[in-house]
Amino acid sequence: ILIDLDLALARGRYAEELRAVKPVLRPFPKKMQPGHPGVILRLFSARHPLLDSGSVVPIDVDLDDQTYALIITGPNTGGKTVALKTAALVCAMAQAGLPIPADAGSRVPVYRNLLVDIGDEQSIQQSLSTFSAHLKRLLAILKSARADTLVLIDELGAGTDPEEGSALGQAIVQELLDRGCAL
Repeated sequence: ILIDLDLALARGRYAEELRAVKPVLRPFPKKMQPGHPGVILRLFSARHPLLDSGSVVPIDVDLDDQTYALIITGPNTGGKTVALKTAALVCAMAQAGLPIPADAGSRVPVYRNLLVDIGDEQSIQQSLSTFSAHLKRLLAILKSARADTLVLIDELGAGTDPEEGSALGQAIVQELLDRGCAL
């Protein structure tokens, strides 16, 4: 009983510190439409939980019931990666039963899998370039991805020829969409 009380108190303190709220959790429907996961991700003023709360820029991710893929593009200033990491961490926190650093009314689907490729993991020891390291992780994602999966990929197709990377990125996104993954 003391462990449960300690955990509840820690969650409460953490929620206060982050100005976090309890999200609405939405399970996946038992029968899904072909090609659509059937759930909605809505994050209002979501904040990265590890960044300084006084300077972090909140984001909104408000996908309607017809939209379950979001592709963010733009110049290299770090905002895209922070947005992806914010969404991933907030979804993981919600599924772990933690309050999320977002505004009330935020909805998080209960994903079976959260698959993420964020960051550059080149390895001299394994003779992996940036591109081949991404390919290795993308293959693992494609092996596991299904309709009840959230997939977050940073810099899809990076580290190779722009035309080839673009074609590969389009093919991977289309495959994940065909499977009904949320992106």
